[in-house]
Amino acid sequence: MNEEPRVEMYIKENCSYCDKAKELLDGKGVEYETYNVTRDEELFEEMVERADGRKTAPEVFIDDELIGGWDETCALEEEGELDEKLGLALADGGETVDSDPEHRKVIVSGSGISGLTAAIYSARSNNDPLVLQGDEPGGQLTLTTDVENYPGFPDGISGPELINNMQEQAERFGADVRTGIIEDVDESSRPFRVELTNGDVYTTDALIAASGASARTLSIPGEDELMGYGVSTCATCDGAFFRDEEMIVVGGGDAAFEEATFLTKFAEKVYLVHRREEFRAEDYWQDRLQEKVDDGEIEVMKNTEVTEIHGSPEGGVDHVTMVRNPDGKPSEKLDDPETEEFDFDIGAVFLAIGHTPNTGYLEDTGVELDEEGYIRTKGGKGGDQTKTDVPGIFGAGDVVDYHYQQAVTAAGMGCKAALDADDYLETAELGEASAAQEGAAASDD
Repeated sequence: MNEEPRVEMYIKENCSYCDKAKELLDGKGVEYETYNVTRDEELFEEMVERADGRKTAPEVFIDDELIGGWDETCALEEEGELDEKLGLALADGGETVDSDPEHRKVIVSGSGISGLTAAIYSARSNNDPLVLQGDEPGGQLTLTTDVENYPGFPDGISGPELINNMQEQAERFGADVRTGIIEDVDESSRPFRVELTNGDVYTTDALIAASGASARTLSIPGEDELMGYGVSTCATCDGAFFRDEEMIVVGGGDAAFEEATFLTKFAEKVYLVHRREEFRAEDYWQDRLQEKVDDGEIEVMKNTEVTEIHGSPEGGVDHVTMVRNPDGKPSEKLDDPETEEFDFDIGAVFLAIGHTPNTGYLEDTGVELDEEGYIRTKGGKGGDQTKTDVPGIFGAGDVVDYHYQQAVTAAGMGCKAALDADDYLETAELGEASAAQEGAAASDD
């Protein structure tokens, strides 16, 4: 092993991505120093200067080299390059041999509320589940400040706290939680061969796909260039960095309403921008947002879309270009004389426009996906409701459910998937490799 480099990380309080970065380094046994920029203006300015103007957390440095935030750090992990930078790569430059990959009865893809529930039930069934966290450990719930509708918490609970509690519970029953992203699943033999983006390979008798969905972006000019410099998909992570700025939240569902309400803690004013007249948010959130509108903290801009974001990494977001049409969806009606285009000064843009299911690793399998990439499961009554078209592969949570997308329904589906997987393991004729490896494990006891 090489000499240990100096690892530094700028973090802030209540930052789920900061926790993810720390968990990743902790899992590797790496020592690092953290600097909390919350309420420390001097330290915050130091972070911005060292991070080339970025105003988001975390910001990771290895031997004074800027690695970046969670996305960049995770990308290096996916590509197998992070260990080299951390001095953990093999001294001879060799690679791990894939002749005898580790075998697990059950692999759970995803560590959100659905995946962790599946892990709890699988572990209690003595199925030795391996949970692969992916690039968004804890899932979308880690980005939610207050979960007020999950049964059993009359005063509510924060999303990160709920997820952390569930992970501790799963690990107490024997689940093994690791960082990793599945790149490919080979269903041509039993057990399945599961390859990760960092090159690690496992075999498994049953796979529970609970990999959730990732935040969508607008795909407009300026968005990619200014992501992290005033454009964000996580208000709870980054809102405090733009204190006293006027901010835009784009979206019309529960997430957009929650983020707009949350941002009033920091913003001079929040503008909720939605491309239609009607909202999809539930009545509870519409009522809460209306209170903020009545107080003058939020202004709603209906039938309006952001078409370009202006600014620079050095100066952040300066203004946006927007279009408005009284009949909605103005970007589709640019030639309509009633469509108005205008510039709007703003200091930050937060995107809350839905999610795309993380199912790319299943595209080359026999698992049926719908036109948007969501997994089609058997559903209906009786057992095997989470079964896919490939025996031994099960789907649960937001990667299946594009309609309800609630924490409690995701947990319920995770439970079903674990029970369905257990039934499969009890009745299926497993491949020879599984039987041999189980026998070897038994002889070691």
